Amino acid sequence: MTNNNDKIISAEELLYETHIELERQGPGSAETTLRALSFIDNPDKISKVLDIGCGTGGQTMVLAQKIGGKVIGLDLYPDFIRAFNENAKKLKLGDRVSGVVGSMYELPFESREFDLIWSEGAVYEGFEKLLRHWHDFLKKDGYIAVSYASWFTDERPAEVEKFWGDAGCELLTIGQNISAMQRAGFQFVAAFPMPESCWIDNYFTPRTAAEMALVEKYPNNKELEEAIALDKYEIELYSKYKQYYGYAFYIGKKELSGGERE
Repeated sequence: MTNNNDKIISAEELLYETHIELERQGPGSAETTLRALSFIDNPDKISKVLDIGCGTGGQTMVLAQKIGGKVIGLDLYPDFIRAFNENAKKLKLGDRVSGVVGSMYELPFESREFDLIWSEGAVYEGFEKLLRHWHDFLKKDGYIAVSYASWFTDERPAEVEKFWGDAGCELLTIGQNISAMQRAGFQFVAAFPMPESCWIDNYFTPRTAAEMALVEKYPNNKELEEAIALDKYEIELYSKYKQYYGYAFYIGKKELSGGERE
């Protein structure tokens, strides 16, 4: 009989067990969500929102309480979506807020379906490519708001660059990401760096606590120990170099492409 000491834990299982009870599955805060929303005209008139990579819905529920329309959360992990829908019901938002399982790379929706597309901490690579894909799903004059890991300075410490490169993500500066947003068909509206509390207080600290609980559940488990060691290194790296990089929010407004008509 296999016990918890011998259990082989997949990367997906670790992601789920580490993050399922967290309020947010990545860096962020209610304050930064609301600040990004403040750059969007007439949020009370928005009829339909898509939150891509919604996790269990920490930021989605903040949006839903400020927007009167329908809000759909999309995430690749079914367990996150189950928790998302449960959270919506607990907050009595189930009539307007619902989660669906799906990929950000192949959105299962109709063209020009949404007034607003949102995504916090879910995009790790292909920023411009994803924005181009999502462009078609916005209505005329629709908005997009995405948080994305970015360089804050032109200086790029090699240790940070290697860590993110090994994870499959090439960090670019805020200016480079603004240019990418414009190339993808959006009028630039605003961008701002997110404070370190979004990482430390709202993500790293609760994630570490969740991992310590898993150590008790899976003692001496090699897969878990390796994952925790990598996460610990991520925290040490951020503490050492946080003046150089972090998450930034990008807000844009859809511009019609050459083949589109008003």
